[in-house]
Amino acid sequence: MTYADDAPVQSPSGRLPIVEVPGSDEETRELPAPEAANWRIGVDWDGDAEEFEELFLRFVGKVDTTKVTALTIGNWGSAYERDSSEAVRLLTEHAERLPALRTLYFGDISREEAEISWIQQSDVTPLLTAFPKLEQLDVRGGSGLVLRPVRHESLRELSIESGGLPAGVVRGIGESTFPALERLELWLGVSEYGGDATVADMEGILSGERLPALRHLGLQDSEIQDEIAAAVASAPVVARLETLALSMGALGDEGAEALLSGQPLTHLKRLDLHHHYLTDPMADRVRAAFAVFGVEVDLSDQEEPDDEWRYVAVSE
Repeated sequence: MTYADDAPVQSPSGRLPIVEVPGSDEETRELPAPEAANWRIGVDWDGDAEEFEELFLRFVGKVDTTKVTALTIGNWGSAYERDSSEAVRLLTEHAERLPALRTLYFGDISREEAEISWIQQSDVTPLLTAFPKLEQLDVRGGSGLVLRPVRHESLRELSIESGGLPAGVVRGIGESTFPALERLELWLGVSEYGGDATVADMEGILSGERLPALRHLGLQDSEIQDEIAAAVASAPVVARLETLALSMGALGDEGAEALLSGQPLTHLKRLDLHHHYLTDPMADRVRAAFAVFGVEVDLSDQEEPDDEWRYVAVSE
């Protein structure tokens, strides 16, 4: 999911098109084969939990869910004030009816329905325990979000988009064991919206001990992006990465200098630093340092380095 782009979410595996689960007034609508769609379940922004449950039960009643591989959970009803626990309950209680589920987008809610920091999440750990064969989990919204340490053998991609990611979630991921995880992307956000994670909270992730297959790491959208860059510059996990994203945050010359003077990053295929506060001379140094090694560097969306107040790309 990409919050900045409200285009329909599509599963990377097969690029499955989004298909909305039909409501009670769409009985005659022809439906695709269960495995040919990324099924989306969501109600209007001002809907309620009862409407969502009714729609979910229609889904499991109308569709052969044993063949469904991709599922998108949209608004579970007034998501700006009602948390996601009922949506989690419905999914976990019907997990045995979704044995083929591999891709789950949880919280596909546009800013017209609720700003990202308004989305009320809950404990999503049961989604991982209930679906041991899940390969991709994308979550949007950090308010009230909980992810406890867990072991999951199949998960390959984990993404959490937020305007403020709680420190407990960051620690929970770092203390989890994901032997198959190849991509990890976290939008850390700002303290004003609950993004209270420090570099110390990222220690488990940066060590990489429980992430042996990791090839892409995104620690993004942070107001402490310079500190994160300094930690990444000596982090053991970096040596096995192919791509690294420290974008969308308040990265300045101090963080860029740490990247240049730390462990070599020349093995990377891509370094994403877009939305940054680097001065022109530092941006030129970064480009030159990586160009000779063929590393693609994204330094687009340069903000004014002298701004006293640096903002991240996504907060409220």
